[in-house]
Amino acid sequence: MLRVVRGADDRVWTLQADMEWRTPSTAAQFEHDISSSRSSAVVLAALVVILAVTLVFWTPKDVRVPLWLVLMIVLLIMFFPLRWMLRRPWSVTAATGDDGEGNPTEEWTGAVRGVFNVRTQVNRIARNIADESSPGVDSPLRQVRPVP
Repeated sequence: MLRVVRGADDRVWTLQADMEWRTPSTAAQFEHDISSSRSSAVVLAALVVILAVTLVFWTPKDVRVPLWLVLMIVLLIMFFPLRWMLRRPWSVTAATGDDGEGNPTEEWTGAVRGVFNVRTQVNRIARNIADESSPGVDSPLRQVRPVP
């Protein structure tokens, strides 16, 4: 997601939000986010899929599996991957124009979790830049490169 905003002081800011496919170590909020591996989750997910396939395909011929049960199993299996996809962290960067050497003169960066939350935060940051010429102190962004 890329957005260009003109500040109140006529500086042009570029807002950029990119989905992080790996959780950055600074975004970990709990100790289990860092210390545990994903192997147990993969094993449990494989076990649920195997049991669901067994339930549906190994039933006797005279027993009819209702369609709603099959849909419930599919929804149950898809819940955690969808939750994982919708709750990925996004890195958000707000930078002003370059200083002649290709470097931004002012840069703010931060992390936002969630697809819907990142859109709200980018809109709020854009509004703050348009009104105050700064991403704002209440935004998730922190200043990386100060004004020279």
